[in-house]
Amino acid sequence: MRTQVAIIGGGPSGLLLAQLLHTRGIESVVLERKTKDYVLSRIRAGVLERGMLQLMDEAGCSDRMRAENYSHDGTYISYGEESFRIDFVVLTGHPVMVYGQTEVTRDLYDAREKTGGPIEFNVDDVVINGADGDTPYITYTVDGQPRRIDCDFVAGCDGFHGVSRQTIPLSVRREYEKVYPFGWLGILSETPPVNHELVYSNSNRGFALCSMRNEQLSRHYIQCSLSDSPDDWTDAAFWEELKRRIPTKFADALVTGPSVEKSIAPLRSFVTEPMRWGRLFLCGDAAHIVPPTGAKGLNTAASDVQYLYNGLRQFYESGSSEGIDGYSAKALLRVWKTERFSWWFSSLLHRYPDQSEFDIRIQVAELEFLRSNEAAQRAMAENYVGLPY
Repeated sequence: MRTQVAIIGGGPSGLLLAQLLHTRGIESVVLERKTKDYVLSRIRAGVLERGMLQLMDEAGCSDRMRAENYSHDGTYISYGEESFRIDFVVLTGHPVMVYGQTEVTRDLYDAREKTGGPIEFNVDDVVINGADGDTPYITYTVDGQPRRIDCDFVAGCDGFHGVSRQTIPLSVRREYEKVYPFGWLGILSETPPVNHELVYSNSNRGFALCSMRNEQLSRHYIQCSLSDSPDDWTDAAFWEELKRRIPTKFADALVTGPSVEKSIAPLRSFVTEPMRWGRLFLCGDAAHIVPPTGAKGLNTAASDVQYLYNGLRQFYESGSSEGIDGYSAKALLRVWKTERFSWWFSSLLHRYPDQSEFDIRIQVAELEFLRSNEAAQRAMAENYVGLPY
């Protein structure tokens, strides 16, 4: 098989890149290790930045998103019984959108299928060959049968555990990592949201977040020990702990119910450099991971896609390699800014095992400063709604 761009990974970043390339007549093949049903069963964040929305519009995949989304003009931050609101629209002129990542992926699959763009599922034994030369190719198996794709470029959108990053030699690749000493226990429940906008909470018992997917589907999180298992937490125990960590006015409004899904996610900050090796480009979790506190995972992957799409478009339409040559440096400039924001926001809201009383008072002082200072609120809002590409 021959194509122009081989995309490893059938999640939202790989599919978005494929659809954007399609709008410019650039051929691609998407390789996915799992089944479509498996990919669509993964529960992920649902806050989308303005840049992601614009890319979905450009890809022609935004009709349902625009019709069914929840636009949020701000968010609430609480500590103890205190709470205050950051108004994104007043401070930046932009809201964010709440629309589940699963639904984004579903829309992208639907668009890909309508165009007849090839997707291979249940792909195993993927090997990227010749990426440091001019004629890369990928070998893999499907149902035990060997296959090969020759291509001009390879886009590695296959996540942290995929083969793309590992293909870059250790002599070239440098990795930076921070592992946080806690995780997030999250549940999905068919209950109305506790508030019309997200509520982030710093409490002496640990972090909590009240989020949502729609009017009857809520997503809630509490900080937990990395040694915990979802089985350690009954639904009743989760709801009681959540109520202890949010202000009384929100706890009294909380509607509880059986969990539809329950899981624990560890928190990590991770960046690999460079994000390009020859004709192989890394996108999204293949190159970087952020803690979920600022909802930057999918959104930062989208910025990678934007830079790579425009670089490839420039190459095929004008013959210039300027965009692809500058891809890694440009993407990493924005990646590190989102890493900084996610680290800062996590540090502001969580309790750490080694925190002293001094550290906690500094944390409260930072929250008070954010509450009272418009410049600090504007900086937070600009990062939350999404830095420009």
